[in-house]
Amino acid sequence: MSRYRLDPHDLDRLLERLQEGGRVLIGPRLRDGAIVLDRIRSTADLPRGLTTVTAPGRQHLLDRADDALFGYEVGPDAAKRWLHPPRVELWRARKDEGGELFFEGTDEPPKYAFIGLRACDLAAIGIQDAVFLRPGITDPTYAARRADVRIVAVQCGASAATCFCASMGTGPRVDRGADLTLTEVLDGEPHFVVEVGSEEGEALIEGLPVKPVASTAPEEAAARAAAHQERQMPGDVRASLLNALESPAWDDVAARCLACGNCTLVCPTCFCTTVEDTTTLAGDAVHARRWDTCFDQGFTDLHGHAVREGVAQRYRQWLTHKLSTWHDQFDTSGCVGCGRCITWCPAGIDLVEEARRIGGSG
Repeated sequence: MSRYRLDPHDLDRLLERLQEGGRVLIGPRLRDGAIVLDRIRSTADLPRGLTTVTAPGRQHLLDRADDALFGYEVGPDAAKRWLHPPRVELWRARKDEGGELFFEGTDEPPKYAFIGLRACDLAAIGIQDAVFLRPGITDPTYAARRADVRIVAVQCGASAATCFCASMGTGPRVDRGADLTLTEVLDGEPHFVVEVGSEEGEALIEGLPVKPVASTAPEEAAARAAAHQERQMPGDVRASLLNALESPAWDDVAARCLACGNCTLVCPTCFCTTVEDTTTLAGDAVHARRWDTCFDQGFTDLHGHAVREGVAQRYRQWLTHKLSTWHDQFDTSGCVGCGRCITWCPAGIDLVEEARRIGGSG
């Protein structure tokens, strides 16, 4: 993997390159008191000099002592918000003045480029690829948005208190899935080490003021991040949860769970949706798909009856699917160890701790 040095004042030239051809650039920016992924245009939009402090049920911002552009931990957003959006209009129907019915498709989605994704985010994209791009049952909405995406990842130099990607084999080292990977070096003269991960990545840096460099900064950063991780998913979790389906511990977690669905909304791999039909004031009929959650009592309504009436049954479904039966469907775990479900749970429920306790490993 080729490595180059890029000075911070030249990063804007890379961002300009990513937006060529009308690509929409998605990256980190400060909004509503959190660092989220949103549309950006230049380094002026990045969260310069900010960091995050994360714990179960909370995350807050602090000022850094330097001008780091990527010195924060993952926020509530992931690439899922753009590749598998919260709401997608699938088709629209209308009648002309003569009463004839016309069906209209949706507009072509934009081409996307992402900057600032971490190793867990790339692993999550790979999992959603396995869900939506399976031969014979490809989801056309996802496929259209996923096509020709460009990704500039960022190497983690530290981990949040809620991260556990090392035990999931999904990070913190970025080693696949990105066209380019940046490691932000702040010691001495600040600069980026740029690793090239694809032919498209080579094309992105062609002509930029970069110099070949022999640097171990990416490995050092990833090692620091891994060493900071306090949580570790049990290695036997896939089997241990399925062997504990009747454990009374499910009722204990249900007593704390609000069934709000926050964990599924911030999860970068959860994919459940429902469809809804609405009409506009102009009389158009709209058929749309939107995110849904298995924590909703009506999610599995069957002939007017909820299959999983209690919160304990719904939490059990979510956790065992995420960590156990996802393997049977897609040959991978449904969890990448990003810790978002822990951070953004209003009750501070810890997925790793519950998996240990319910499965008998803790």
